[in-house]
Amino acid sequence: MSMAIQYSYLGWSFKISMMKELVLCLLVLLTNASSSYARLLLNTTQEEVVEFREQHRRAMLANGLGRTPPMGWNSWNHFQCDITEDLIKETADAMVSTGLADLGYQYINLDDCWGELNRDSKGNLVAKSSTFPSGIKALADYVHSKGLKLGIYSDAGNLTCSKKMPGSLGYEDQDAKTFASWGVDYLKYDNCDNNNIDPKERYPRMSEALLNSGRPIFFSLCEWGSEDPAIWGKSVGNSWRTTGDIEDKWESMTTRADQNNKWASYAGPGGWNDPDMLEIGNGGMTTEEYRAHFSIWALAKAPLLIGCDIRALDDTTKELLSNSEVIAVNQDKLGVQGKKVKSNDDLEVWASPLSGNRLAVVLWNRSSSKAMVTAAWSDLDLEPGTSVDVRDLWLHSTQSSVSGDISAELESHACKMYILTPI
Repeated sequence: MSMAIQYSYLGWSFKISMMKELVLCLLVLLTNASSSYARLLLNTTQEEVVEFREQHRRAMLANGLGRTPPMGWNSWNHFQCDITEDLIKETADAMVSTGLADLGYQYINLDDCWGELNRDSKGNLVAKSSTFPSGIKALADYVHSKGLKLGIYSDAGNLTCSKKMPGSLGYEDQDAKTFASWGVDYLKYDNCDNNNIDPKERYPRMSEALLNSGRPIFFSLCEWGSEDPAIWGKSVGNSWRTTGDIEDKWESMTTRADQNNKWASYAGPGGWNDPDMLEIGNGGMTTEEYRAHFSIWALAKAPLLIGCDIRALDDTTKELLSNSEVIAVNQDKLGVQGKKVKSNDDLEVWASPLSGNRLAVVLWNRSSSKAMVTAAWSDLDLEPGTSVDVRDLWLHSTQSSVSGDISAELESHACKMYILTPI
């Protein structure tokens, strides 16, 4: 009879047989080693090797990052390549002064165009001297001094998407160590100029490099959903784009909500579906459309990365982004992505289970005219006799002892968001 031991690493625990211990230790050290060779040595099945490697990688990723969806700001949607270290410092200052940091927005993320086109003589990435003269480490130190975290951008290809910076393909270990030495906390990793190499080969290389960098770094895969990263992304990173780039338009936002919805079952603590960053405050949609944007992103447990200029927030934008009750749905510890549960002529019901046996619900009128939207208890998998308290998250009011259904008359493109608590 073979003996068994308990293998435990960073909170992940599972049993392996003593006779296979050696090959599994080798696989920990050499995760790219040939599994066929390992099976020849100790007759380990392919399924066992795959399962072990998956669990080991997840154990390494289970470093406290991404237990809830990340919240913060990214430079691209509003500024694109027009970024400087002064802008980033001012944005960090504004994140604190507006109260957004206190609500959980913690990442200040540089997107493309922060670096020089050419690496230095040792092959290192270099901050662009004309716009980031103090360098990224000094910038990270400043952001950290505000109680925030700094994110950076690279690409799993030869060049970034702007073609103004080198990508990290073939430089994964070196660049990961550079990011760690600078104090970077988050990496958005794009998909341009990729030599037509399968992303399932390119992205794990950076994943391993980050894990070996000596610093916990949130890994955001920006693969655009082209090879269904929801299926394989959780063994590689902490979030993965399920869509192409968002635009500040109603049609773009709703399309990305729908594309992201199909992958709901793959998201959870440590790894999240990402329908791209928020456009709220950039001016291309109405207030009610932005309200729906924020509500659906929150319900879908999407990263909440602000994409406007937070140095100049108007009152309406600040109110939308600062709704602590909606944010609490996004950050709920249960970590179950909400999804569309009913759709009839662009009248939709979305729902998400929450901790404490509660349920978040969005009623959404995507039609071109005013309409009544109703969620019956059967739509929400509630027993017919269930009575609930209904909390309106945008009006901050509660209706007690509701049963049977909830309804709202909604203007075109408007929504309502509730939490239902059984009583």
